[in-house]
Amino acid sequence: MQGGRLQAAGAHILAIAASLIMFVPVYLIGVNALKSRAQASSMGLEFPTELNWENFLVAIEKGKLASGFINSVLYSSLSTIIGTFIAAMAAFVLSRRRTRMNRFLYLFLIMGIALPINFFTLTTIMQVTHLINTRTGMVVLYSAMQVPFAVFLIYGFVESIPRELDEAAIIDGCGPFQLFFRIILPLLTPVLVTVGILNFLGTWNDFLFPLYYLSSSANWPMTLSVYNFFGQYQQSWNLVSADILLTVVPVIVVYLAGQRFILSGLTSGSVKG
Repeated sequence: MQGGRLQAAGAHILAIAASLIMFVPVYLIGVNALKSRAQASSMGLEFPTELNWENFLVAIEKGKLASGFINSVLYSSLSTIIGTFIAAMAAFVLSRRRTRMNRFLYLFLIMGIALPINFFTLTTIMQVTHLINTRTGMVVLYSAMQVPFAVFLIYGFVESIPRELDEAAIIDGCGPFQLFFRIILPLLTPVLVTVGILNFLGTWNDFLFPLYYLSSSANWPMTLSVYNFFGQYQQSWNLVSADILLTVVPVIVVYLAGQRFILSGLTSGSVKG
């Protein structure tokens, strides 16, 4: 008993230490975002002698963060809705109709989680379809990239839903679409919220796709706006810190608001019931 308590205490201490280590970069960015240019030049841990809130206004104006924020919300929200909805329908069909072809399609889809992206082929497709350097192209691209991981998570959750519900709904006269939208979809809420939050955060933080496929600054998300801002103001660490903090805050808010759904959604499908 005593050994178990010591082991648990040691695990808690390690968890707290890891949390503090992860918190240090956020703290560093936060305090330096409020310093003057001279104080922030050393990127120290000390508090600013005077709070310079105007750093955020300069970062928003000079860094074009307003348009970047709108674009990030557009890309993240629309692609998450489209990708999650398509993945939910695909996962339901692949799980309920156990054929060799569907098994192959499922394995083929989830291979997309691990396989690297062929940017040469992807660029050619984007050019041929005239989706390159467009907001629509980014939404379509992100939606497609979200499907493999979303299908993997939702598939496991669908497996935990008793098939007797399907049979009872069919006996009551439900067609395939009514069965999915009226019976199954509401039961998928925990995993759909989990997948949605993870996909939203992943799209929000993505840097490579906008860098490769968006040449117009009017279409840049916040990640690319921060990159461009850093190139112009790399000597002004107070402005760079303010710019980074403004980009990180929405991600932290979304994660804190949905962390309980993430935990429940990841574990609910692990046990059949």
